[in-house]
Amino acid sequence: MTVKVNRDACIGCGACAAICDSVFEIDDEGISTVVDENVSEENQEEVQDAVDSCPTGAIEVEE
Repeated sequence: MTVKVNRDACIGCGACAAICDSVFEIDDEGISTVVDENVSEENQEEVQDAVDSCPTGAIEVEE
């Protein structure tokens, strides 16, 4: 599974980083960024929770 953040859609609410800080972080511009786009199996459930919690749908996951 790989994950990306559409920076144009992200509003920087921080839900993704709060849910899965090993994959997402908020950068200096206040926008979410992906620490490692190749999600480990142990983080896949948290990443899906982050996707479901994103108010703008800015997180994209590919299997």
